[in-house]
Amino acid sequence: MDKTLRVLLVEDSEDDALLLQRELKRSGYSPILHRVDSPEQLSEALRTPNWDVIITDHNLPGFGSEAALSMVQEAGLDIPVIIVSGTIGEDVAVSAMKAGASDYIMKANLARLAPAIERELREAEVRHQHRKAEETIHHLAFHDSLTGLINRHRFEQRLTMTLRNAKDWNSEHALLYLDLDQFKVVNDTCGHVAGAELLKQLAMVLQDHVRESDTLGRLGGDEFGLLLENCPMDQAVQVAEKLLQAINDFRFSWGGKTFSIGGSIGVAPITVHNPSVDDLMRNADIACYAAKDSGRNRIHVYKDEDIELQRRRGEMNWVSRIQWALENDRFVLHRQNILPLQPGNSVSRCCEMLIRMRDENDRLVSPGVFLPAAERYNLSPAIDRWVIRTLLEFLKSGPSHDKIKFRGFFINLSGITLNDDDFYDFLRKQLRESGVSPEMLCFEITETAAIGNLSRAVNFMQEVREEGCQFALDDFGAGLSSFSYLKTIPVDYLKIDGAFVRDIVNDPLDHAIVESINRVGHVVGLKTIAEFVENDAIRDQLRELGVDYAQGYGLHRPEPLAKCA
Repeated sequence: MDKTLRVLLVEDSEDDALLLQRELKRSGYSPILHRVDSPEQLSEALRTPNWDVIITDHNLPGFGSEAALSMVQEAGLDIPVIIVSGTIGEDVAVSAMKAGASDYIMKANLARLAPAIERELREAEVRHQHRKAEETIHHLAFHDSLTGLINRHRFEQRLTMTLRNAKDWNSEHALLYLDLDQFKVVNDTCGHVAGAELLKQLAMVLQDHVRESDTLGRLGGDEFGLLLENCPMDQAVQVAEKLLQAINDFRFSWGGKTFSIGGSIGVAPITVHNPSVDDLMRNADIACYAAKDSGRNRIHVYKDEDIELQRRRGEMNWVSRIQWALENDRFVLHRQNILPLQPGNSVSRCCEMLIRMRDENDRLVSPGVFLPAAERYNLSPAIDRWVIRTLLEFLKSGPSHDKIKFRGFFINLSGITLNDDDFYDFLRKQLRESGVSPEMLCFEITETAAIGNLSRAVNFMQEVREEGCQFALDDFGAGLSSFSYLKTIPVDYLKIDGAFVRDIVNDPLDHAIVESINRVGHVVGLKTIAEFVENDAIRDQLRELGVDYAQGYGLHRPEPLAKCA
């Protein structure tokens, strides 16, 4: 079968050109041959880089093979160049090969031409596929595979260059941090395939509303970044407003459902005063979260003097420290005893697990310092899992169960963990591998977390209770506190919020609230636990009211878990 071959021939002899064409046809090719005989003609022909092979005579009047090779290389073309000549010495041939020629063939031995072309075409194809693979790898390294936008790594590289430009030239630029407001609704309602399609469509919407000189990237999840170079803040805010309007106008349809998608945008200036890219990203991220908290579908501009943003910045600084603590096993477990107040409860000894962080100087950091940041930045599920693994490992490899004083270990779960689809499987696996009786574990969830997504919380708790674990409703009275929910939420213990307990001796209203919560808890069959019991007077008052258990610094100060045996 004939094979089409596009040949660019550098040859001044038409007779020699016909000989070459005849040889190629004899070898099974269908040559499309274009002959040139001057540098100008070759330069013009190279502007159409669709040649399979370039064949050049060695000696042309005022124009030889070395000049032709140089022109091909300057054009940046990877096309095999074969020298065909009537007279060429060995030294000249070696020199030509070093200069980049693929082969040289004597005109008296044209039978070698076709095999040489076949070899060079194969090698050219290998090089082409190799380059294609390298380009693909390079693209994947710097681009998001879903949307085609640049990824966070590449985005931060460009941000680094822009920051350097700001410092060198005292120029002003802007960074936009965009977070979608309704992405989770689509993901939860229609599945991850729909969520992926939403991100692809929205990326195109955003791309249509930015300048070619702007840098748009996907930073992860449903978060996008936009780098506006040489853009003062007033113009950056206008760009943010246009993007927000474009997002509001966008409608996503899937499976017969149509969704409106909102967004929150944080805008941060890029100036000579910014110390680093990490600092810039934090500023924009903080502003984005402020936009979300102020009602979503809004824009917030970062300002150094904004006190609320400074508080958030402090929280964000804890994120890396929390991640470091998780990676380096720098958390430690303490326990605080939960003591029985009524004689019949004396056999049931329990304690609550309290987490501490051991910082770089081996000082213990209170959970009140880092847990707010963990909650806000979705790190609390990882902490919850660490607590469970650590406790079960202790119970498995520590003192034998009959030597442990406590029969119940209370573990706090974050509201985010209640929405973790994988947590139930994680817990089952941990219980199975440890051999610890599930009845020894009681999970605490706050009233606010439970009622915030009631159906999800109830399903979660029912699944875990089927394994044999128990639940306590924590801080009852501090949140939405409707007694009617106690008939719905499947818990075993009701923990009375310490805000009502600490002044129970002197405040009649607190006394009445605690008495009411305790009575209703008993009516629905729950054991009650009072928190923040700071002295004997409070303990005695709670005992008189019939509260089942008490917990607080007045009864037991937290101490390392290892001392529970």
